[in-house]
Parts: sequence; structure tokens; C-alpha cells
Amino acid sequence: MVAILQPGQALANGFQQLEARSQFLSVIEGRKLTRMGIELDVTPSGEIRGRAFGRPVVGAWNWQDGYFCRDLYWGQRNLGPNCQAVQLDGRTIRFISDRGTGEFADLRLRD
Repeated sequence: MVAILQPGQALANGFQQLEARSQFLSVIEGRKLTRMGIELDVTPSGEIRGRAFGRPVVGAWNWQDGYFCRDLYWGQRNLGPNCQAVQLDGRTIRFISDRGTGEFADLRLRD
């Protein structure tokens, strides 16, 4: 399930913006990103791998100008590149597409 979010709306709910690559790495390193039907590893070396709804997920990421920029495949489907704002509220990490102006997905951080 993906909800539509207006820019700036997410911060009102206790989410804090992750501005730097080092902040992001301190949050994700050694943890899986999960949600019903989804389990992903996002590695410090720039890899994305895991499974979503029975299909493999593979891709790459880097940090550019305060955004998580990824290029991703879900099974055979190329989801293409997208730079996303990243926010954190406890063990929930939120990725907001299109540099924070698009739809968002919340995932749980699991050790």
C-alpha cells in the first residue's frame, strides 16, 4: 500500500529528515528493511538486494545532494532511477519519491 503525501506533510508526524549519507548509513547498516511481503538489504557499498512479493529485488544506490538515489529492478521489471527523501521515526524509515514530492513507502528496520 502506498499513500500519497503532500510535500512537508511527513515531518508533522514525528519523522526526521535524514540529510547526510552518514546519517542514513548509521540507520540502515546491519539491518533489514521490511514490510509485509518485502525484505531488503541496503548495503553501505551501494547495493540493494532482497525480495518483494515473491520476486527478487536488485539495484544500486548512492547519496546525492541530500537524497537517496536508486536504480532498481523488481523481478524483470525495471523501476528505473529515482532520488528520494528519507525520513526516520523510531524504527520506521520513510522513502518519498521524486525528491520528496511524490508517493511514500514506510518500511520497518529489523536487526
